[in-house]
Amino acid sequence: MIDQARRLVADHFPDALAVVLAGSTAAGRATATSDLDLAVLVADGSESYRETVRFEGRLAELFVHTEAALAELFAADLGARRATMQSMYATGLLLVDPHGAGARLRRRAEAELRQGPAALDPGTVESKRYGLTDQLDDLADAGDAVERLVIAGGVLRDAADLLCDHHRAWVGGGKWLPRRLLAADRELGATLLDGYRQLCETGSAEPLAAAARRVLELVGGPLSEGYRRTWTGVIQRLV
Repeated sequence: MIDQARRLVADHFPDALAVVLAGSTAAGRATATSDLDLAVLVADGSESYRETVRFEGRLAELFVHTEAALAELFAADLGARRATMQSMYATGLLLVDPHGAGARLRRRAEAELRQGPAALDPGTVESKRYGLTDQLDDLADAGDAVERLVIAGGVLRDAADLLCDHHRAWVGGGKWLPRRLLAADRELGATLLDGYRQLCETGSAEPLAAAARRVLELVGGPLSEGYRRTWTGVIQRLV
């Protein structure tokens, strides 16, 4: 697959300033159906875009940016506490780097990953504590199996978010939620994930609820009575 990625780059981006192969292929976890994730640095004045193409029968996700656009994405990913593009440049396989731009971006990405995300402000943590407490109440009361599964997904997501913030660790969505959660706290993260698995398999909510309550205790405890947020003129999400 690496050779296939090189052929795609030669075909689609002969003038690229840097190309990084990321994702499962670079990590050695690729399967027969895995796609190719390619971060491509192009010259200033070029178009920045994301595109999905099929090359030699395999899907490829192309993340194409000028350096200015990539700097904006780096900043946005830091703000979102996900560091998606930083992870691609820091951990991927550098396929093209004729002038050293890729190596320089890798060093920057590595430094930002080491630094970790900024901590959530206290008001946001308070709102997330309130939201998770409310979802745990809903989970305890849920009699419908489908509603229980939906609520459990929210409990897992919000507990993971609070736990990652507690450790100043990066968050993730989809398949990256469990990966980032385990990287942040292998013991409690695994307990949360196992509780979610048990609920999906048996319907038992208590293991997940117990793990989520442990997370709440780390960040100030459950919050219900006494919670108040002042209206600021902008509609805000609680979680």
